[in-house]
Amino acid sequence: MIHSTAIISPEAQIADDVEVGPYAIIEGAVKLSAGVRVLAHAQLLGDVEVGEGTLVGRGAIIGEEPQDFSFDPAAASGIRIGRKNRIREYCTIHRGSKEGTMTVIGDDNFLMGGVHLAHDVRLGNENVIANNCLLGGHVQVGEKVFLGGGAVFHQQIRLGDGCIVQGNGAISKDIPPYCVAAKLNELHGLNVIGLRRAGADGDARKELKRAYSLVFRGDQPFGEVLAKLDAESWGPLAANFFDFLRAESKKGICFPS
Repeated sequence: MIHSTAIISPEAQIADDVEVGPYAIIEGAVKLSAGVRVLAHAQLLGDVEVGEGTLVGRGAIIGEEPQDFSFDPAAASGIRIGRKNRIREYCTIHRGSKEGTMTVIGDDNFLMGGVHLAHDVRLGNENVIANNCLLGGHVQVGEKVFLGGGAVFHQQIRLGDGCIVQGNGAISKDIPPYCVAAKLNELHGLNVIGLRRAGADGDARKELKRAYSLVFRGDQPFGEVLAKLDAESWGPLAANFFDFLRAESKKGICFPS
């Protein structure tokens, strides 16, 4: 299962059934769990742990130093990757930028070719990131998010559960859960199709539509609207939507154009 041309550090911990392809490099204390496949020319470097059944595609580089001017190469940082992820060809994922920090990927994510995850990115579960998306440092991504090809994301922003971003979008502010974002920080309503696919029933979708309208289509200031909504009882999806809006934001929130 390990090709004769692969270079593997004696520090690495590799399960018996791991596949390592031609000219792959496993450098340092990498840990590969059962069923992991590392294809040709891929490189895994340093403190990287990869969960069961994950695919690392051809030419992918995981664990390289951050592109951060303040980074100290002596800092012990790393990457944690969950189970059953598909990390396709030429993806790049950088390790944390400070001592003890991690770039973290959950389970069942699909990173298509050429995706870049910068230092300290946190990616939840079941997300789809299309080709050539670029995520800056400390970006936080929820669950069941879809990012269209070529979209770019500024550092320190949050992408809420179930949101979707148009291809080639340029996002430098937080995207609330279940919303559609496009162009430069523009919201274009709710991700209704995604909500249906995720099993949200008609009542939950109707409630979310009302919540979106109250927040983004009314005449009252943003903060005042959120304060008044506390007096009402909301289902779990709408509550998640409001909790996201109330949480601390370093870059602000995307709004409809």
